[in-house]
This record gives sequence, C-alpha cells and structure tokens, in this order.
Amino acid sequence: MPSKKRVLFICTNNSARSKMAEGLLRHLYGDKYEVYSAGTNPTKVNPYAVQVMAKRGIDISAHSSKSLQKLLDRKLDFIITVCDRGK
Repeated sequence: MPSKKRVLFICTNNSARSKMAEGLLRHLYGDKYEVYSAGTNPTKVNPYAVQVMAKRGIDISAHSSKSLQKLLDRKLDFIITVCDRGK
C-alpha cells in the first residue's frame, strides 16, 4: 500500500482557518492524507471554529494550536497557506 501524502496547512495563529482545513481534509480523506496544521504565531483554537465544524459533524475540539517550528523537520508533500501573513 502506498504511503499517505503529507499536507500542512499554515495560518498566522493556527486558530481557525488552518484548523478547519486540517479537520475537513482529515474527515474527508484521512485514509489518503496525513494532515497537519501550524501557525507562525500560534495562539489557541477559536471556539467558533470548533462550533462551526461540530455543526458539520467534524470534531476539532481536541485540537491545539501548534508552532510551525515544530513541523519543520517533517517531510511534506503539500504546504498550503490559508492567509497572507502565513506565507
């Protein structure tokens, strides 16, 4: 079986957009992708993001914001920025 492609979503705070993207991709295609998200200046997961995802049946309540520095040593196939400051 081929290995999963690794995807990283980056946003400034890793609190909403990147967390939602991570949760959505993992929910829809977790069997095909290893999914990560991180921020250039991580804070905490926005409770509104958790609430919106829960309405879609996706639980991201256990997610935490992570620093981009923690993922720099990983081999990644795709890096996607979801905000201009994350570039």
